[in-house]
Amino acid sequence: MGQGSSREDSSSASESSSASSSRRSRMKQRLPRRRHRSRSNSSSHHKHLAAEDFVGIALLSLLRAEMKFKDKWLACLSFGEQTFRTHTSDQTDKPVWNAEKKLLLDKNGPRVARISVFETNKMHKNTLIGYCEIDLLEFLTRELESDSSPECETLNLLDPSSPDKVVGEISVSISVEDPIETEKSFARRILSIVDYNEDGHLSLSEFSDLITAFGNQVAANKKEEMFKAADKNGDGVVSMDELADLLAIQQEKEPLINCCPVCGETLEVPDKLNHMIHLSLCFDEGTGKQVMTGGFLTDKQANYGWMFKLSEWAHFSSYDVGLNSGSSGSHILVFDRRTKRLVEELIDGKIALSMRAIYQSKLGLGLMDTGAKELLQSISEKQGRKMNSVESAKDIPTFIEFFKDQLNLAEVKHPLEHFKTFNQFFVRELKPGARPVACPERDDVAVCGADCRLTAFRSVDDSLRFWIKGRKFSVQGLLGKDICSSTFIDGTLVIFRLAPQDYHRFHSPVSGTVEQFVKVPGCLYTVNPIAVNSKYCNVFTENKRVVSIISTAEFGKVAFVAIGATMVGSITFLKKEGDHVKKGDEFGYFSFGGSTVICVFEKDAIEIDEDLLANSARSLETLVYVGMKLGVSKKQANVGLPNLQNCVLQD
Repeated sequence: MGQGSSREDSSSASESSSASSSRRSRMKQRLPRRRHRSRSNSSSHHKHLAAEDFVGIALLSLLRAEMKFKDKWLACLSFGEQTFRTHTSDQTDKPVWNAEKKLLLDKNGPRVARISVFETNKMHKNTLIGYCEIDLLEFLTRELESDSSPECETLNLLDPSSPDKVVGEISVSISVEDPIETEKSFARRILSIVDYNEDGHLSLSEFSDLITAFGNQVAANKKEEMFKAADKNGDGVVSMDELADLLAIQQEKEPLINCCPVCGETLEVPDKLNHMIHLSLCFDEGTGKQVMTGGFLTDKQANYGWMFKLSEWAHFSSYDVGLNSGSSGSHILVFDRRTKRLVEELIDGKIALSMRAIYQSKLGLGLMDTGAKELLQSISEKQGRKMNSVESAKDIPTFIEFFKDQLNLAEVKHPLEHFKTFNQFFVRELKPGARPVACPERDDVAVCGADCRLTAFRSVDDSLRFWIKGRKFSVQGLLGKDICSSTFIDGTLVIFRLAPQDYHRFHSPVSGTVEQFVKVPGCLYTVNPIAVNSKYCNVFTENKRVVSIISTAEFGKVAFVAIGATMVGSITFLKKEGDHVKKGDEFGYFSFGGSTVICVFEKDAIEIDEDLLANSARSLETLVYVGMKLGVSKKQANVGLPNLQNCVLQD
């Protein structure tokens, strides 16, 4: 069928070379100039981007792997707040998936994709064997600097508990389309729907069917005009490529598609770039073009077996971002600030169930009032003594195995044989430089004081609205009448929640002088969100805690509150009253158990980083590390600040 202008001429080779050069030029202009950003935003398919922030759409293919033993394997791909999974392979040590997924790249969004490989040998939960991480923008840069087309690359799969141990290899392929190529690619795919005889050419009637399906009356009136513009030799058919070019140009001038034909979402007329992004990604998912299955938030959710799916269907379990009180909130999801990816916090199912029975009901809290508080105190003291015994050292390997993908032993200062008790391992020190401090010479920049799950709020009212559900929480109740001043009442609140697997030494977030320590007696409720989000108890104002006040030149007075919790043997401070502390200095540590540190800044003393506030407003904790930037003094901001570009998040 069609000839003449519907075929490529002899000059196509030189044009292709010119197009390739032009493409590289366009893409290089879109690459971020800096590797690190101080802002951290989540990414999703339908996130709206400014044109200057759009880099491209990456096509990542998981091809095959070589493992150390035979089993049935599946792979998960996590990027930002999205996770996708392949099908399960046959019983083999060389699984083949050939699964692909398109990912949106923007300058301020996630750039590192994590690939996790699981053996599928359990009904309820599969076993993570190895993982690797890929910086997609580095791959993009490498492609642009090379004249060759993208090739398959083999990456080592690392043991989650020992990142220096290789457990297999995985072969991947990555390519990135620039905006124009992405739009043309979409046009070709959607035009193929009406290429009924699959000959690569469209007649006017086939093209008319497509335009009619768009539901755009203006476009319907122009369909013959557009078709004739492409059909230069007048034989009544045009090639798919030429028609795709024409559609792409027309979409730039005047959008043809005002409603997504896959999900039905109305597309904003002025937003041509996001039209293209939405349609390209959504079309592939809706038509099954992508091999990977989506709809997951974490790789753990994606790899669960049929028993978990059954429990989800029966509403015994659920996955969601934000607060989930009651029996349905069985998984705690946090946003990793370093990788800009959602991760699941590990917690034993029986423990989660028992905590809900106690903290999410009036009956459970009623038991607390009849002697259970004293029982928790007794259990915590007994457990503390046990974890200080020589026999407790045998629990270290079990602990490491349970948290193997959330513990990095390579950064621990001493080898495992150095620890003679479990508590010695629990309060382990890290190697020098493992936690670099943001803007070390800038005392007007505050930093995160712990490896933790962080929530931050401009005021106590915000914290009560988005996170703390205890009916009687107040700054005065937290700090005590002797310390609380009027300047703290409407101050900024930052909550650093430490989980058992975290590095349990806390550091000063600011530079200044330690004025005083005040011990406040109390209970030992858990500080898990299950209790914090309960409307029946007031964890932070009822638990045992130590309040310290740090006097600073940049932030005024800062209250630093170390809060005990169930199974926390003790709170140890390494500074005393009158000592000067530099931000990032080690301030103290918690013995066995999870716990929390709360910082209260005076009103209008600090401007917290926007990404931390945005996540907290979603009731989403942010996983941060000691030394990461927390915020900037408003006092200094009022008199003018130098550029903060050198204050970046650490890898």
